[in-house]
Amino acid sequence: MTITGVITAILIGAVVGVLARLILPGKQAIGIVLTVLVGIVAALIGTWLAQAMGISTNTSGVDWLELLVQLVVAVIGVALAAAVMGRRHRSGVVRR
Repeated sequence: MTITGVITAILIGAVVGVLARLILPGKQAIGIVLTVLVGIVAALIGTWLAQAMGISTNTSGVDWLELLVQLVVAVIGVALAAAVMGRRHRSGVVRR
């Protein structure tokens, strides 16, 4: 992967993470940094899943189906991260 590909993955991941947080109903007990990290991981996993499902990820324009897969993975990731962080917060672990 080239440096341009890495930077693009980070930017798309950040956008996907924030969109996932906006789509997910309710308040998530996670910070923006964790949201962006979940988005970056979701973008990478979403691309891999899209390729595994046979969705073309090498087009000259925007790959809307790939982006949809990334967004679904990001929503699941943000929900899991919020559940884990919320459980930690409720269990008496104090975050400073």
